[in-house]
Amino acid sequence: MRSRPKRRGGLGRDAEHLLWLATGLAQSGSRAEDQFWERQLGEAIDRLLEEGAEDTLNTALDHLHSADARAYDELADFIESRAESAPGASADHDILLVAAPVLAWSRYRIPANAIPSAVLANLKVHLQAHVLADKVKLAIADFFFSPDQLPQGYCATAALAAELGRAALEGRNLHIDTAGMPETTQFLSDTRYLLAAVAVPKGAALFSWQEPGRTRDESLTQWRMQGGACLAPLLPGCAIEVVLPEAYFASSRQADSQSRPYSIRASVAFLGAELETPAANLRAVIAPFHDRELEEYRVGLTLRGNDQVVHGVVWPLLGAEEAGSEGPTEIETVLRDCGVTDIVNLEHRFPLEYCDDCGAPLYPSPEGEIVHAEMPDGEHGEPAPRHLH
Repeated sequence: MRSRPKRRGGLGRDAEHLLWLATGLAQSGSRAEDQFWERQLGEAIDRLLEEGAEDTLNTALDHLHSADARAYDELADFIESRAESAPGASADHDILLVAAPVLAWSRYRIPANAIPSAVLANLKVHLQAHVLADKVKLAIADFFFSPDQLPQGYCATAALAAELGRAALEGRNLHIDTAGMPETTQFLSDTRYLLAAVAVPKGAALFSWQEPGRTRDESLTQWRMQGGACLAPLLPGCAIEVVLPEAYFASSRQADSQSRPYSIRASVAFLGAELETPAANLRAVIAPFHDRELEEYRVGLTLRGNDQVVHGVVWPLLGAEEAGSEGPTEIETVLRDCGVTDIVNLEHRFPLEYCDDCGAPLYPSPEGEIVHAEMPDGEHGEPAPRHLH
C-alpha cells in the first residue's frame, strides 16, 4: 500500500490544489491547455474568496514566490482578477472594481471624507464620457479613501467589488458606512482613491480605449481636465495629480509607481515654501536601505552647506524591482528636474530603521549617518508633515 506523500511545508489541501493548478498553467504549452487550467483555477479561487479563505490564498502565494516565479505570477494575476471582478454577482454581466487614484500634497491635513451627492453625479458624468465604454452601468462609493481605509486583503476586495457591482446593476451609488473605519495617517504627500464598479453585458467593452478610435492617452487627458476639476474641491489646500482610472489592482500599482516621483516633487516644493529657499539651495542624499534584502531607497534633504536633514522621502521598491534596479538614477533625474543639483549617492548598506519614539523613518545625512529629519529651530510652530505614505 502506497504511503501518502507529506504536503510541502505543511500546506493545507486547498493551498496544495492552488499550487498544482498555477504550476500547470505556468507550464502549459497551448491555449487549449491554458483554458483547462484557467477554468479550474478560477473556480477554486472564487470558492476561496467567497469562504473568506485569505490565509489559504496568501500561503499559496508565499510558497510560489520563492519556489516558482512563473507560477507565482499566474496565481497572483488570477487572484487579483477574480477578486476585482465579482464573478458571482451576476450571471449576465461582467463586473469590474475600478479605482481612480489622486496624488495629493499639502502643508495641511489631506482629507479622506464622504463625497457629496452632487459631486458624485458630476464624477459619474465625466467617467462615463471620458473613461468608460458606452452603455456601461456605473456605481461610485461615496467616500474618498486613504490607503489605510482600502479593503484589506483579497477577500475584502472581492466583497466590496460584489457590493458595488450590485449597486451598478441597480443604477445607484454605494453609501459607505464609516463607523469603525481606520484613522488616516497624515503625510506630506499621499494618495486618495475614488472607488467604483462598472457592469456590462458579458464580453462587452468596459473602457473607452477598447472602442475604435479612442486611446488611453486621450482618456487620461480628458479625465485630468474634467475629473480633476470635480475632485479638487474634495482636497482643499492640496496640489493634486490624477491617475488614469482603471481596474483596481492595476490602477493601485500605477498610483504607487507615480507617487514616488510625486513625493520628491512635493518635498522640494514644500521646503521651498516653508524655508523660503529655491531648490538650487537644497542638497539631496540618496542611500539604499536593507532588511534581509534591499527594501527601499531613502532621500535625506538638507540645505546646502548644512548637514542637518530637514526632510526625507522614501522610495520603496515595487513589484519585481531588485537591487540592480535604476532607483538611484530615477531619483536623481526627478531631483534635477525639480532644480536640485547638489546630489550625494551613498552606496553602502543602511539598516531599515525607524525612530523609536515616533516611528518615522530615519534618513541618510551627508556624513553617512542615519538621522531623524528635523526642520531648523525657530521655523514655524507646527511640525512638518511626514514623508510619503
